[in-house]
Amino acid sequence: MGFAAGGAAVRRKTPFSLPFPNLAMDRHSSAVPFWRDVRVLSVFSQVAFILIVVAGAAFFLSNFSAAMRQRGMVIGFAYLQHTAGFEIGESLIPYSPADTYGRAYLVGLLNTLVVSGIGIVLATLLGVIIGVARLSTNWLVARLAAVYIEIIRNTPLLVQLVFIYFGVFFQLPPVAQTLVLPGPIYANQRGVFIPRPIATAAFAPWLLWAVAGLALGSALWKLSGRLPASRSWIGRLVALAALILIPALAWAWSATPPLTAQVPVRERFNFQGGIALSPEFSAILSGLVLYTAGFIAEVVRGGILAVRRGQIEAAQALGLSSTQTLRLVIFPQAMRVIVPPLISQYLNLTKNSSLAVYIGFPDLFAVNQTILNQTGQPVPAIALVMATYLTMSLLTSLIMNIYNRYVQILEK
Repeated sequence: MGFAAGGAAVRRKTPFSLPFPNLAMDRHSSAVPFWRDVRVLSVFSQVAFILIVVAGAAFFLSNFSAAMRQRGMVIGFAYLQHTAGFEIGESLIPYSPADTYGRAYLVGLLNTLVVSGIGIVLATLLGVIIGVARLSTNWLVARLAAVYIEIIRNTPLLVQLVFIYFGVFFQLPPVAQTLVLPGPIYANQRGVFIPRPIATAAFAPWLLWAVAGLALGSALWKLSGRLPASRSWIGRLVALAALILIPALAWAWSATPPLTAQVPVRERFNFQGGIALSPEFSAILSGLVLYTAGFIAEVVRGGILAVRRGQIEAAQALGLSSTQTLRLVIFPQAMRVIVPPLISQYLNLTKNSSLAVYIGFPDLFAVNQTILNQTGQPVPAIALVMATYLTMSLLTSLIMNIYNRYVQILEK
């Protein structure tokens, strides 16, 4: 009892033995003047820094606006309502020189979106194929993929674009000697001409049947995974049959084909009908796809190598084929490594599309450059194009980050 009481007495005399030492420290620190308090000084320094930055930015903008007014230049976007007065070679929407600069800017934006969207899809497919080929056990296939990757990644994109445009598409034969490719696809100095799919009145009903077949096939495929291993192949066979036969039978029973193709027809000076891809569009799309696919291939290769060897050995022990192992075991686990750097490659492809100005394709940057030269409004024009590219990049990152979270959840 005496020892316990003595210990209690010692504890009462020792300020650090309080059950809430932080409270004791706070009471002690409250005696420190506020101009010596570290917390107050930290907040004050941050507020002061923000005020200095804001004041500096305001001073810069004020001087810049005064200098612009002295030169008769007004900062604003009212010029977008003025008549453009220049032609644009390629447009997805109706456009004429009598339209406004705003519509001309929209034409360039749509051209950039089309090139970037198609380029991302094609570059992903080609990059995955080359990345898998790089790891092939076939020596020739692996070496060819490695040579492609090394050449593409170690030469500037602008050099590749100039070579593709002037060395490939610019050297195509004239219309009289048009190259005929399977498809049918025609290529000459005027561009590349491919068939145009045209939906008929029977397309909408057939599409409903196709969606129903896809939904039924997907449901049956998932249910087949719950069957015993000896019977799962039957369920998958039924799922594939539903996926293929339902759209095929709906197509066969349609009074008219749901889709028809408008084949390009050669006339005296050029081809008419179908889809005409200009040499400039074909060159920028080919260059972006080939260049970005080389980097995506390395991303895919790194993701595959990140999968533990034991996972592959376990799949082989279960009797899975190489294709099944790649599709069911390797890629689902590799996606968590592939997706983050893949986002950067998509953003690079979108931004690299601005190099189209060097081969004459009217993308966003090229059209904005023409607008800038005619209006004499460099600051708002450059700010607008920067904000547009920033918005496209942020939207791409948002979509891919959502998919990345989905992949990470699957991995868990």
